[in-house]
Amino acid sequence: MKNKIHKYDFLIVGAGLIGSLTALELIRKKFTVLIIEKNNLAYKDTRTLAVNANSREFLKTLGLWSKISKSPENINKIIIRDFINSKELYFDNDEEAMGSVIFNSDLLKIAHKILNKNKNLFFKVNIPIEEIKPNKIVTILKKKFIFKKLILSIGKIHHQINNIKNYSFKSSHKSYVGFFDHSKSHQNFAYEIFTKSGPLAVLPAPKKNKKYSTFIFSTNDNLNNTELLKLIKKNFSKSHGDIKIQKNISFFDLNPYINKSLSNNFLLIGDTLRSIHPVAGQGWNLGIKDIQAISEIAGFKNLDCENFDKKFISKRILESVSYLTFTSLINFLYDNPNVFNSLIIKTGFQTLINNSTLKKIFIKQAMGRLNLV
Repeated sequence: MKNKIHKYDFLIVGAGLIGSLTALELIRKKFTVLIIEKNNLAYKDTRTLAVNANSREFLKTLGLWSKISKSPENINKIIIRDFINSKELYFDNDEEAMGSVIFNSDLLKIAHKILNKNKNLFFKVNIPIEEIKPNKIVTILKKKFIFKKLILSIGKIHHQINNIKNYSFKSSHKSYVGFFDHSKSHQNFAYEIFTKSGPLAVLPAPKKNKKYSTFIFSTNDNLNNTELLKLIKKNFSKSHGDIKIQKNISFFDLNPYINKSLSNNFLLIGDTLRSIHPVAGQGWNLGIKDIQAISEIAGFKNLDCENFDKKFISKRILESVSYLTFTSLINFLYDNPNVFNSLIIKTGFQTLINNSTLKKIFIKQAMGRLNLV
């Protein structure tokens, strides 16, 4: 049995959250799946995820939602303010919570525990992407495998990979991410404040006393903790009371893009497929829709079918491009507040405030309950 070749339906490269959830969904659909990761991942990630209604339902289908140790914090209302309009814009939904906030590491631990138990996950496997092809023998940990379909989920790509074309939007923004304690309840409200320096989003973070929130601020400016605290107090002291910012604040450069595979070797998903500005809070939720699209296509298409990849791309390209364009446009308008751009912003605000039908459509799209294709 030394030369035995193990045949699988899918190989997933990258055991981050989107890659791991893809594996669990395809296993649920009775496909044979192996997932490889070059690192031995630690679970020290303190970031949160804004999980919309569609993603929450998906996690429930996988049986993961009830296993999250720190209870998810619901988002019952989203409030949007800026420095151009006198009135605020808000979104809510009577039927269900618009979204929830969870800790990234909580969900990743659960997913990896299941994958490890079923021996679907291999760590410390570093194989050049260019050497892996569908229906070709690949050696992993001294064993030989053949896979019908390959999925690439390695997060944001910061280096050139053969047969992947990158289309990027220029951005000089960087994002600061952190947490703060406050004396008043957050009331399960989420906020998007367009300041003159950039968009500031604040979300309720999981904690029983409802006096803990997370923020993400995108700006061209270089800021220290004191300056960030001043900004948050200026915009949230009235709603959140006394504010104490946590010291561990991380930041990262923004580079909105969409990638395209120039061959049929890999399906690109999650941040490997696209990266959008966090102003919409939808990046991770778009990754869940990638998983759902693959699962749906795999249910009625032969995995060896030449149209499999084209079908996936056609289902995901419109929404990916739409979000990339929309978020980039919003930031351009606010970064350049001249008379014309301000008029566009005012018109958009007033239209959503006055048109209840359009507002409902916008809410459904944000909740992941409306598909563009």
